[in-house]
Amino acid sequence: MKIVFFILFLMLIDSSSSQVPSEKHDREAIQRNEPKLQMEFREAGLTYGAPIFLRILKETNEFEVFVKAYSSFRLFKSYPICYYSGSLGTKTREGDGQAPEGFYEIKEGSMNPLSNFHLAFNIGYPNQYERLKKYTGNSIMVHGNCVSIGCYAMGDDQIEEIWTIMTKAFQSGQSMIQLHIFPFRMTAENMLMHPDPEWSSFWSNLQEGYLYFETNKIPPSVSLANSRYCFR
Repeated sequence: MKIVFFILFLMLIDSSSSQVPSEKHDREAIQRNEPKLQMEFREAGLTYGAPIFLRILKETNEFEVFVKAYSSFRLFKSYPICYYSGSLGTKTREGDGQAPEGFYEIKEGSMNPLSNFHLAFNIGYPNQYERLKKYTGNSIMVHGNCVSIGCYAMGDDQIEEIWTIMTKAFQSGQSMIQLHIFPFRMTAENMLMHPDPEWSSFWSNLQEGYLYFETNKIPPSVSLANSRYCFR
């Protein structure tokens, strides 16, 4: 119980320190990781600083980074997620211990270089859809370390790489980075293997966005209509 309260205390501090100007902490992380990433981008035939797209797959603990190459996006790297709390299914209320699923937009101001979990960025929960549904909770992060309640903990080394890639994309002119979070790879076969009455309608809606990217290799523009996500 003491450990749980300690984690909640750190998360409260973490959320209150967002948008603190970047100082030595994240600069050192970028200096450590940038030479290696520049080489990996070149070897993959990708441009370091090109627009990126992020995707989380909860069931397989994957955090994927896609990079734009010409008119489509290619997978650059898949990072294992160290820890997230709860089970498959999205977050709906404060304190439920669930990690969100859905479609989010990361702005440069969402980056927190002075997080108590090494480095962090706020995913933007609740988004417009979740506010419409009156879901509660806030300050949901992707961060370092390997503990979390409702957030996605990547471990310090991996969040440094992700942070460095995101920072370079913002510096190169990308104004917003999309993050899509799915319970699993939303193929027809996987949908049949996850017959959950509580989430089936919601997951069918998420699948539309998943298949849009899989088909076109371009993140869709996400909007709302009739209390559902729409994609174009």
